[in-house]
Amino acid sequence: MNQLLLNDKVALVTGAGRGIGRSIARALAREGARVALVARSAGQLSDTQSEIAGLGGDAVCFPADVSDEAAVVAMVRSAVERFGRLDIVVNNAGIGLFGLLETTSADTWDRVMAVNARGTFLVCREAIPHLRRQRPAFIVNIASVVAVKGYANQSAYSASKHAVLGMSKALARELQSDGIRVHVICPGGVDTEMAGQARPDLDRSALMSPDEIADAVLFLVTRRGKAVIDQIDLRRESATPWA
Repeated sequence: MNQLLLNDKVALVTGAGRGIGRSIARALAREGARVALVARSAGQLSDTQSEIAGLGGDAVCFPADVSDEAAVVAMVRSAVERFGRLDIVVNNAGIGLFGLLETTSADTWDRVMAVNARGTFLVCREAIPHLRRQRPAFIVNIASVVAVKGYANQSAYSASKHAVLGMSKALARELQSDGIRVHVICPGGVDTEMAGQARPDLDRSALMSPDEIADAVLFLVTRRGKAVIDQIDLRRESATPWA
């Protein structure tokens, strides 16, 4: 029997209730990781937990809003108390509110930044002391193609994902000597509810599947060796290369 690649490891995945986050949680569990599932919706988390249980995996739900500092502090503490360690953190939670910048309210801007940028910051900050006890340990932040290029009607979302990318670059340097590898994945169009809202003009059948993003996460947290992959850019097959 093949040895599971993540046996005895513990992973925390935010935005695990649906879409990309659910696929990532399933992929990690299939390889033996015990998974702390984080999202605002307890019902959606329960569905993910049931899917993982059906695969023979171990997952526990921790409902929390990642933009709420007290909630994040309590959630990370509870996850570590439940599992005894933390090896992998995947920051996938995010929201997209779209429109022209000139019609974007300050409240909308602040909400997108609070979940996408502040939430990633808070989870990383609280997880780092626990990750530092493991070697190797991993942080994988899910950004977006809009972290490296601009799209009309996505100013707030793009700004938040640029923030995630910039923070990740600095954090990788800060944690290098601790044996914590910080990776960023910047996907293009993925077949999720958010993609349908952001780009209703796209043919959903031409988009990447959430499982393909999960495959990239699994690759990053299971590979060994001296080479470190700082950033992975993924595009749908029909998109223009390097545009």
